[in-house]
Amino acid sequence: MYSVDEIKELLKAFDASKATKLSLKNEKGEQLTLVQKNDTAIVSVPPVTVTAVTPPTEEKPSAAPFIHEASAPEEEGKPVTAPMIGVFYAAPSPDKEPYVTVGSKVHKGDVLCLIEAMKLMNEVTAEQSGEITAVCAENGQIVEYGQTLFRIK
Repeated sequence: MYSVDEIKELLKAFDASKATKLSLKNEKGEQLTLVQKNDTAIVSVPPVTVTAVTPPTEEKPSAAPFIHEASAPEEEGKPVTAPMIGVFYAAPSPDKEPYVTVGSKVHKGDVLCLIEAMKLMNEVTAEQSGEITAVCAENGQIVEYGQTLFRIK
């Protein structure tokens, strides 16, 4: 189950974003849904029953091909992951061009994007030099810790 601190951090990031709905599902099958209505966040955590958790063997075969097919084209290059939960911003401001796009050449230490967490802007930098082969997050999207943001080849 999600800890109280994790939920609080998610609520802060969600409240700061323009998103109206966020659904998360962990490896145990537990789901957390946040819905933004009238400037307030509503947390909905449906109860998990034994029957919902019991059939992982039935869920894995149906989910595995989807996950494999969806991630297959993005496998090219080393992933750059989110160092924290927050709101992904591709550009320094709404009226500026994105830091990088697919095909951009980057050097180690170049800024790739910003992640806003608790009203602070955090730069995500390239850990290696190369070419951006995929941008895996959308501007304004809430990203999770460890979520792939870019791929660099």
